[in-house]
This record gives sequence, C-alpha cells and structure tokens, in this order.
Amino acid sequence: TELARKAASAWDPVADEAAGAQCKAYGAAAIMRVPGRFHITWQDQNTLRLDVDTGQQTRLFRFGKPAAAPGERSWQGDSTAQWEKPDSLKVVTTNLRAGYLRKNGVPYSENAVVTEIFDVAPLPGGGRVLLVTTVVDDPQDLQRPFIVSSEFKKEADGSKWDPTPCTAK
Repeated sequence: TELARKAASAWDPVADEAAGAQCKAYGAAAIMRVPGRFHITWQDQNTLRLDVDTGQQTRLFRFGKPAAAPGERSWQGDSTAQWEKPDSLKVVTTNLRAGYLRKNGVPYSENAVVTEIFDVAPLPGGGRVLLVTTVVDDPQDLQRPFIVSSEFKKEADGSKWDPTPCTAK
C-alpha cells in the first residue's frame, strides 16, 4: 500500500537499533525466511516449541482452544496450531507487534494474520525436508497476501546451532 511504501522508504536500521527495535525483521511473519537453524520440541502436551538460533526467537504453537484473551503483542504473537494430516501442521498467528517482512523495511502491521503450513517430506536417497509455506494477510500494509515458501533439511545433530541476537543491519 502507499502507507507501506512510505514506511519502507523511510526505513533506518540505525534508528531501529537505537530504539531497541532490532528484532522487527525477526517476527512471525518473517522468521522462517531468516537464514538460520531451528530446534523443535514439545514444551508440554499441547504446545510445540520452535526455537530459532538467528535472532534468538522462540515460537509457541498451541493446540486446542486459543487463550480467552490475548496477552501483550509480541514479535512471535499468539499461534494456534492444528494437524491437517499426519505430516502437515497449520499454524495461524495473530496478536503481533508490527514488524518487517524482510530486512529492508517493508512493514506489516500489528493487525497482520500469519498462516503457515509446515509439511514434512522425504528426500531422494534418504533424509527429510521441512517445507514451510507462509501467507501474511495485512490489508493495512499489503495490497494482497504476501506468500513465500522455505525449505529446511534436517541435520543429524545440533552441532551447528549458533544462537545470535537480532540485528537491524
């Protein structure tokens, strides 16, 4: 939208760092496109936890009924998950802080809704790949849904895990 174009043209990563907003490109709408690694575990029987080393972000995918009232807006928002089929997970995230779709200042608003489909597929010759399709709906900043997909190959162990903080630059 015109409002988003103006915001992107005024983007200043130095100002974001100074304001403590260096994680604006690491929110749920963008984090699966940031180069890095993640670790997936069950936090409890109804919550899948996804930790991302780049930006040191943690996402919580809650199964079952959503919370009665949303908490404070955050980079990772509130995510509700449901299995679509055995190897396909649908996650819908709301209650986000406004952020960037990429590290170039293209914004999404706090009213954005992020829908993701996580699919696991076998690789020829062995191994598995995680395919993540992300759809960001935000009528305030986007003229149409922003759709991207990412692929991640499962690694044998966590030896390459290297947590690093967010940076706006």
